Amino acid sequence: MIAGWWRRRRAARTLQHRAIPDALWTLTLARYPFIARRSEADRQGLRELATLFLADKEFAGMQGLEVDDGMAVAIAAQACLPILRLGLAQYDAFKGIVVHPDIVVARREVMDEDGIVHHYDEELAGEAMEGGPVMLTWRDVADAGDSAEWGYNVVVHEFAHVLDMRDGAADGVPLLHDRAARERWLAVLEPEWDEFCVRVAVGEDTLIDPYGAEAIDEFFAVASELFFVDAATMRGEHPALYGLLAGYYRQDPAEA
Repeated sequence: MIAGWWRRRRAARTLQHRAIPDALWTLTLARYPFIARRSEADRQGLRELATLFLADKEFAGMQGLEVDDGMAVAIAAQACLPILRLGLAQYDAFKGIVVHPDIVVARREVMDEDGIVHHYDEELAGEAMEGGPVMLTWRDVADAGDSAEWGYNVVVHEFAHVLDMRDGAADGVPLLHDRAARERWLAVLEPEWDEFCVRVAVGEDTLIDPYGAEAIDEFFAVASELFFVDAATMRGEHPALYGLLAGYYRQDPAEA
């Protein structure tokens, strides 16, 4: 009880004294139409949540990049879209957000079935690790207003992974109430993913980013991107998947 009271009091003080300035919020809405077209109530709720997010998280620029207020607000506003109805506690497991200017090349290694280790380079626009930090590239964040046209949003993608990992596993299933809820989730997600993988394998154009065929957790993340930046189109082509995400996120952005 005391902890809850203190958290509410601290949030109220943050909103009172550290609110995102009007001019900066107006600029953010202009840069990201998929946020601007939400209802007035949603925009206000998102602004308040982003304010609390900024007070709670620590930003670090890499390779000489300085994360200014405009950049931090741009990231916060997009990161808080998935938790608009779920609350900031969903992100309690991490503090750090690392921002690179552009694509990052990471050295990877994987062991095959014969025990042989293979090394390769992977280009990353973002990466979420259990317990943090979350890594993002500013170029992709800045371009999110334009890239929404093809259903791409690196911030939503990586923070969907954060939600996915809350139950301790990156498996396309966020933390749900119980085993029955998990089974209901998979009863929709797995058939959708199976069909999607077949379409990608035969070279068919897909509304959802083909990268989702890599693994079911990536499918959840890319589907979440589309859900938030082009909801109406997604609902028309993937109604069952849209309904699944709408139930989890407690949002219906196609109607917002």
